[in-house]
Amino acid sequence: MPLEEIRQTLTHHVPPSAIDYCLSLWQESGFIFKLRKNRLSKVGDFTCGTNRRPRITVNDNLTPHLFLMTYVHEVAHLRVHIQQGYKAEAHGAEWKQTFQRLLLPLLNPVHFPEPLLSGLKAHMQNPLASSFSDPELTRLFRALDKKKQPATLLSQVPEGSIFQLQGKWFTKGKLRRTRVLCREVKSSRQYLVPADMEIGSAQLSLL
Repeated sequence: MPLEEIRQTLTHHVPPSAIDYCLSLWQESGFIFKLRKNRLSKVGDFTCGTNRRPRITVNDNLTPHLFLMTYVHEVAHLRVHIQQGYKAEAHGAEWKQTFQRLLLPLLNPVHFPEPLLSGLKAHMQNPLASSFSDPELTRLFRALDKKKQPATLLSQVPEGSIFQLQGKWFTKGKLRRTRVLCREVKSSRQYLVPADMEIGSAQLSLL
């Protein structure tokens, strides 16, 4: 993807103050950068393979501040891979330190407004594998999205409930740490969905 195309993509998805910094991260590492439609189980990822350029993807429906954090999160994975190869633990000490270092230049009111900034600083003391694993940080990110109506979260409905997500219907199953094992009604395929994911209509279980 050419430089100007990357800049154009970032312009539409991150806060204006962070565009140049995000672009510099891309220039330093030269990864393939792609947008993806909303995915059930993740908001971004980093992949690589033998004799293939590393690739980073981010969901295209994220709010600008969450998109920015996710982008840097995935670049941190890339940096660790460049230094450690496949030996490094996915969200281990090397990744945490790299993520902290890369996000530090952005941790000021120019890029993140209060109270999100304070919440993000607290989260980055020991960053988790997913921002959805931090309920307070998730709440602060959602509070910035003024277009959204009050949301129903997957964690708020009982196990066994039928709910809608991305135009499909699912049955809520067991909680596994910060994610819920859910079964799509039509295909019977199972997905691990973040417990704080916003859902649509729900038919609540009485159990």
